[in-house]
Amino acid sequence: MSGISIRVVPEQLKGDGQRRLVLQMSRKTGSLTELALLFLRLGTTAFGGPAAHIAMMHEEMVHRRKWLSDQEFLNLLGATNLIPGPNSTEMAIHIGLRRAGWPGLVVSGVCFIVPAALIMLSLAWAYVRFGATPEAGWLLYGVKPVIIAIVLQALWNLARKAVKGPLSAVVLVAVPALYFLKVNEIALLIGGGVVVMAAANYRRLARGKHAAALLLPVGGVAAVSLAPVAFDLSRLFFIFLKVGSVLYGSGYVLLAFLRADLVERHGWLTDQQLIDAVAIGQLTPGPVLTTATFIGYLLGGTPGALLATLGIFLPSFIFVAVSSPLIPRMRSSAWLGSLLDGVNVASLGLMAAVAWQLGRASLIDTLTVVICLACFLLLIRYKVNSTWLIVGGALIGVLSSAVLTHP
Repeated sequence: MSGISIRVVPEQLKGDGQRRLVLQMSRKTGSLTELALLFLRLGTTAFGGPAAHIAMMHEEMVHRRKWLSDQEFLNLLGATNLIPGPNSTEMAIHIGLRRAGWPGLVVSGVCFIVPAALIMLSLAWAYVRFGATPEAGWLLYGVKPVIIAIVLQALWNLARKAVKGPLSAVVLVAVPALYFLKVNEIALLIGGGVVVMAAANYRRLARGKHAAALLLPVGGVAAVSLAPVAFDLSRLFFIFLKVGSVLYGSGYVLLAFLRADLVERHGWLTDQQLIDAVAIGQLTPGPVLTTATFIGYLLGGTPGALLATLGIFLPSFIFVAVSSPLIPRMRSSAWLGSLLDGVNVASLGLMAAVAWQLGRASLIDTLTVVICLACFLLLIRYKVNSTWLIVGGALIGVLSSAVLTHP
């Protein structure tokens, strides 16, 4: 379907009437091109993470182009919080669907993802080719503490909104403890959601005859210990498909899932490579989840990069398509709303646990600790753009090579 809509009118089309029809048709056919150009530009220039991406989309859609009202934009933003996946990418997909139907859904999402994925692919090639050189090592030495500070800032800001009472605070503390005890991360997300939902709807549960059945997903949460397995592309695709299907909260929660699968269970990746992938991902515009492109290339070359990217983003297109008609009812549901609150706070607990693990690998001396603390202060107190901090960290790393021995 081209997206062209023709309305037949009884009178004969002549003169101004014919010109109006041509104008309507050209506007409708032009919307896909307009969407493609807009999201290609955003995908190439949108630095600063999901919050910055969404702010840029708000400026474009609400203020400049008048495609949506403020309330419509907020409704779409709320809907992205109710489904797994990267919020800013799903906002792009939602806007495309609203603007140009099913073709718009595909065009807007693909055009937002592809520029960042191509940049990450080229950086992955450079990392494989030059990553072991001393210069690259010193650059990443200065960037990694900045990444830890950015993750801590995201944790701080999100936790202030996600923790809505004593129970959610307990979940936030319990999830990292259980994660370190090797409890499965997906079970922790589901368990956190169910616990908060059950507490928020206690009276409804007490009236139900089969209320206990709602707690069944919490059972069987122990992690399955898997021996390292040989790498294959199909397994890589399904790992990223699974992550894209269950990833709630900040894009940095991605670290918890990737570390559990690729570092611990399969042994395909090291902690050092994982933090390098995230650090390099912060230097690029577009979705944070294009880290998958980088990791896919490290493990399986260009085919691995393509499959990892497809796997992690495909669920977002499906979830948006399915959830879009249900947006008005979802957040108003007491059950769905409280389940989401629990899943969100559990995802922050996972993020905190992995930030601790990666911090131990990145904060290796006094200078890296000072860089991390200084950047955290600048982010929290002075709202400095994270891109400038990353550039500053890279410069400090390079300059340090002149006075320090390689860590």
